[in-house]
Amino acid sequence: MDHEGEGPGGPVTSREQDAVRLLLLIDGACEPLTDADRAVPLLEHAVGVMRTQVKLQKLDFWLRNPDYLANELLTEYESDREQALLDIASRILGSEEPEVRRYPMLRHHFGAYEWLDDALAVLRSAGLLVRRRRGTVNRVRQHDYFLLQEGRRVAREIVSEAPAFDYYVKQVELVLRLAGEKSGSELKKQQYLTREYAETPRGSRIASISEQARRRLASIRQGLQEQGAGKA
Repeated sequence: MDHEGEGPGGPVTSREQDAVRLLLLIDGACEPLTDADRAVPLLEHAVGVMRTQVKLQKLDFWLRNPDYLANELLTEYESDREQALLDIASRILGSEEPEVRRYPMLRHHFGAYEWLDDALAVLRSAGLLVRRRRGTVNRVRQHDYFLLQEGRRVAREIVSEAPAFDYYVKQVELVLRLAGEKSGSELKKQQYLTREYAETPRGSRIASISEQARRRLASIRQGLQEQGAGKA
């Protein structure tokens, strides 16, 4: 997808772009329904659910910011030394992806945040998604997003008819690999461990860390070379 335009802090997207990206994210990340879910009217055609807006926002942050995604992959690599993680991070940082695929988000009270209601309204009005609120009239505790059969069909059709969108399908797989079984709150804490993210003033767009991540990658590679030389 091409950038729709430039806003303060970087390129911004259109409502339609956000709607497609979120549909592909929810399709890839949704979990199976419970029996209680299936008993709710209007959900008889649901095929999965993404629970909590916090988790949706945190997963979307990594999807929209390949530089932060690559940096997290480097953190995972340093923890378990899985070569595939280093290879994926190297591929991302060795390309223009952190620049041309980056759509910055605002730093909110609860971390990365972007107004998604308009994009989600597109999906809901098209009969692709159902949103349910939990809590009371005065205090909503949680938003759950139920993907409908038609939503899954359209997601598959989009990728089939416009192969360029397969980029997001693959990125969702990487994002989910990083997220594992973590809740939205746990992902929020994880993302706050990156200094540039945590120090962004509230209401400002979270700046790129592509150059920092590239320097980190170079340092890791240098360390590996020195280890190899030491064993020779």
